[in-house]
Amino acid sequence: MKKLLLFLALALLLVLGAGCDAGDAEDVGDDEATDVEAVENDDRSYDFTLAHFFPAGHPAEVDLVQGWAEELNEASGGRIEITSYPGETLLEANDTYSGVVAGTADIGLSAFFYTRGRFPILEAFELPGIVYKDSYTASKVAWEGIKELQPVEVQDTEMMFVLATGPGDLFTTSPVRSLEDLQGMKIRAAGLSADTLPLLGATPEAMPQPDAYEAIQRGLVDGNLAPVEVLKGWRHAEVTDYLTRTPFLYNAVFFVTMNQEKWDGMPSEVQDIFLEVNERFFEEVAAGLWDAQNEEALEWAVEETGQEIIELDNAETERWIERVIPIQEDFVTKMNELGHDGAVILETIRNLAEEYQ
Repeated sequence: MKKLLLFLALALLLVLGAGCDAGDAEDVGDDEATDVEAVENDDRSYDFTLAHFFPAGHPAEVDLVQGWAEELNEASGGRIEITSYPGETLLEANDTYSGVVAGTADIGLSAFFYTRGRFPILEAFELPGIVYKDSYTASKVAWEGIKELQPVEVQDTEMMFVLATGPGDLFTTSPVRSLEDLQGMKIRAAGLSADTLPLLGATPEAMPQPDAYEAIQRGLVDGNLAPVEVLKGWRHAEVTDYLTRTPFLYNAVFFVTMNQEKWDGMPSEVQDIFLEVNERFFEEVAAGLWDAQNEEALEWAVEETGQEIIELDNAETERWIERVIPIQEDFVTKMNELGHDGAVILETIRNLAEEYQ
């Protein structure tokens, strides 16, 4: 009888233990299901401010910023909302990147060259003597180059994507058909162009794009070195008469980047929405944004203001390129002094330019 009672007691303990284990397992399963359901049914909104310097009617606001915001909103089921502050209403052009780092704006759009010296490696994409046939090519080179080089100077924010203007030209109040015509002219410039123009005999006047119209109008400068889109987008065809093609002289790279804490604070599934939309939007809209603008602006400038287009012949082009090659050599030296391999950086850009050309 004692053995029977002992056996029954042990059996009862085993049954009770199994029940507890099953309950625990059920609780774990319920917890996992709840976590998955919470992610799938996340109805929280994610609101961001975006600062940039372009006018409210510029394609950079209308097509780029608003287009990107709409795609993110749609892809997230309305959870991602971006409020844009164009025209330097939140941050000035040269303060945009640092403003994003500090959290003054959650997202910023501006040009790297507005903060000279802050992005030394990225100056490689501005180097004269490298020909970019259009903005799509230049944008692909810049975005792939940044992914490959991983510059430390942009690791304090989360880069959404970059885009480039591609070739820039000279817009002047008097014709420039040769190097001799350019001697002594005051040309609005930004970024690396401030070093390039003196080698060609011109005097650079550093200023952001929003100030250039009035400077040309008042005769403070004789022209501007910029992408063709500024002829219409910034109305520069109203104050200049001549356009000299110089596809080897200029390239500007713009960034769209997010505050790192904002990025890190989002669930991975929301981050994935950004990543997917970013890559698609880059290919379909951002990379070639300036191409459509340039074509439209050139047509408008010729038809509406009588802008004269000047093409340099091959011999004259070679004269200009030969003058600016020292900028590339100086870049390599500067990178080496900073502890980077300047030759590798320059070769990376050249190879990508050839690949996407």
